[in-house]
Formats: sequence, structure tokens, C-alpha cells
Amino acid sequence: MIDLTGRVAIVTGAGGGLGREHALLLARRGARVVVNDLGGSVSGEGQSGTAAEKVAEEIREAGGEALADGASVTDPAAVEAMVAAAIARWGRVDILVNNAGILRDRSFAKMTLEDFRTVVDVHLMGAFNCTRAVWDPMKAQAYGRIVMTTSSSGLYGNFGQANYGAAKMALVGLMQTLAIEGAKYDIRVNCLAPTAGTRMLDGLMSEPMLKALAPGAVSPGMLALVAEEAPTRAILCAGAGSYEQAFVTLTRGVHLGAGDEVADEIALGWPAISDRGGERVPASGAEQGQLELEKASFVVAMQGA
Repeated sequence: MIDLTGRVAIVTGAGGGLGREHALLLARRGARVVVNDLGGSVSGEGQSGTAAEKVAEEIREAGGEALADGASVTDPAAVEAMVAAAIARWGRVDILVNNAGILRDRSFAKMTLEDFRTVVDVHLMGAFNCTRAVWDPMKAQAYGRIVMTTSSSGLYGNFGQANYGAAKMALVGLMQTLAIEGAKYDIRVNCLAPTAGTRMLDGLMSEPMLKALAPGAVSPGMLALVAEEAPTRAILCAGAGSYEQAFVTLTRGVHLGAGDEVADEIALGWPAISDRGGERVPASGAEQGQLELEKASFVVAMQGA
């Protein structure tokens, strides 16, 4: 059983929907929780501390410990103050769930620079600000569990969500590197790709479907990713009680050499290049580069034989 007694968690965007379920589940498992929520609309307008305080009060009424925080994740100083308040109150921060997000869906042809930048600021820069604020404390205590909330829209694309998809896939890249850099401090970093019937899907699905996609059916995946025995560098997809792991893979490919004429060979050899038989998941970008060099070295050696 995952026991978080004594652990301190921060959940952003926890005033409702998925974040609320995350916060309540963490509290039920013994964690002391900072409930962060700006209290704005789905598109990021407005501000209110009511939502965060309501969830924090739910936790306290159930016998847990919670602090409400209304900081915008896009405000580095406010995020630093939130982390400092948690440490002042409870002495540490063990878990960060980067859940805060907004939507400004439009086809790319109709998307404004503001639509794109604002969504990236909240999802990507917000996760950066929060993660940066907890990184040194986690290093100092040699323990940390961080979850980035990615999306199938980033992993696989979705019409009308160029801004959202770009931000969500960027979080996968952030996770990949932070998991490597945090390993020696037992800081484990993972991604959760939820499919949940939150207010972001209001009016887009029938009531029975929204019920099947209850946010509470995703939160167990989050809990597994912040447990003491959690994996690291995992992309966990979760929705309606199902869980899958997504991977960024590399095919075996072929070595074709350099030169302008190779472009034609690539086009002709596309079936072999994209053949997924024997594909792998490189441990790092450097490993992927090393694989390229190994193939080239083999060809050079064969030519000299």
C-alpha cells in the first residue's frame, strides 16, 4: 500500500476537476497538501482563491492537513513564496504535481500569437517555475517525486490544439532531462497523460461518457508515479480506469551515408527506415547519437576489410 504519511505535496490547478481529485487522494494517503489554484476560467481569465480554499477545507474536514494557495504558476516570485510557505509550515516538499493548465483551442490558421504564447506560458513555463522552486529543496533532502501533466494531444496530435499540443510535448522533453539530472538525488520525474471528463470537455461529450471518464479514475496513476517506489522517465496514459505506458522509440534504421544524392535514397528506403522491428528506447539523446556513430563505424570497418 502506498503510504505518504509525513510527505508534503504541492498540486497545481487543484481547485477542481483532476487537480482536486489528485489533492484529495494524496491527503487520503497521508500527505500534507498545498492546494494551488489561481481560480480562473478554462481559458485563463480571472482569479479567485475560493476554489483552492474549498478543496483545502475538504481535506482538513476529513482529518488531513492542507494549505490553500492562489498563486499563478506563471509568476515565479509567487511560486517561490508558495514553496517557501510549505517548507516553513512542514519543513520539506516531497511531491510536486504540475497539473495547472488552460485551453485556447483554435485551428492553427485562426490561432493568434497570444493564444499560443499564453497556453505555453501556463503549461510549460508554469511547470518550469514550480519545478525550479522545489528542485534545490528536493536535492538537499535527496528525495523528490515530480509529475508533469502531458497529453495525448502532445504525444499524438489533435485538431485545433497546436498550442496545447506543443506545450504538452515540451513537458515530455523537460521530464526526460530532469529525470536524468535528478537520478543521483532520488528525484524521480514522470509524465501523466490523462483522459478525464473535466470542465475542459464540457459540451464536447455525452453525460454517460463524461461519467466514464471521471477524473478520479486517473488519480491512481498519479499516486503510483509519486510513490516511494515510483518509476522515473515514464509516460503513463490513464483514463476510464485503463492505464498504458507511452514511449518515444527509435527504429533500427539504415546507414546511407552523406551527400545530396542520399535524399533520394532516403525517399526510396523509407519502408526500411520506418520499420519498427527491433526498435528501442534510448536511455538519452547521447545514446541515440552513439547509435548513429556505431552504424557509421561498422560501415567504415566493412569498407576497409
